[in-house]
Parts: sequence; structure tokens; C-alpha cells
Amino acid sequence: MSNEMLNSFSLTNAIKEQGFNLSLPTIVEGTEPSGKAFTEKTVLSYISHHGSSFWMTNTVSLGSELKLIIDLPPKLADKKDLKLIIKGKVIFVESTKGRDAKQRVSLKFDSKYVIESMD
Repeated sequence: MSNEMLNSFSLTNAIKEQGFNLSLPTIVEGTEPSGKAFTEKTVLSYISHHGSSFWMTNTVSLGSELKLIIDLPPKLADKKDLKLIIKGKVIFVESTKGRDAKQRVSLKFDSKYVIESMD
């Protein structure tokens, strides 16, 4: 198992931070280290006001920018099809041999976000 972190972020601080373990359908858009753009469907596993974590099959590099399009639950969205669109930088990648060769990716959000109606 291989763990990598950016020096500017402490995983210990991320664990102490208040957040939510939410299983929300999410689309991840980004670029692989080879320069190839990708779009991948996944499920968000954790989110806070600073960042999120999720499992994915595409390879990403530390520091790379990803865009998340997160389906908001109907109860929070007044029964509308709302998406939270937010960008951030990859701060942690955990590769595993199990879990269908997916990697856990943690993202630190940029301060800007958009909530968009799909209706």
C-alpha cells in the first residue's frame, strides 16, 4: 500500500475536521498524468467544507485539479434536481490492491462552488 500527501496539508487535521460520511452520486472530471481527460462516475464517501474523499479507478497525481459534480439529496434540494459543482486539488492518494484496484482520493476544495438546477 502506498500513501502520498502534499506537504501543505496534514491528514491528521483532515480527520479532526467536522464533516459527513455521505454516499452521494458524484461525477469526477479531470486529467490523468498522461494528459488524457476523463469523466468517472463514483460515490462520495466523505465531505466537509474543506474537502472530500471518494474511490476512483482513473489515476490522478498529487496537486492535480479535479471537478466534482455532486447530486444533492432531494430533501436538501427542495425536491429539485440540484448539483453541487466544486473544484479542488488532490492532496492524498491511497492505492490498494483490493477494492477492485481503485484508489481513495482526497480533495481540498477551492473556495468557489456552484449549485446548479438540472430541471
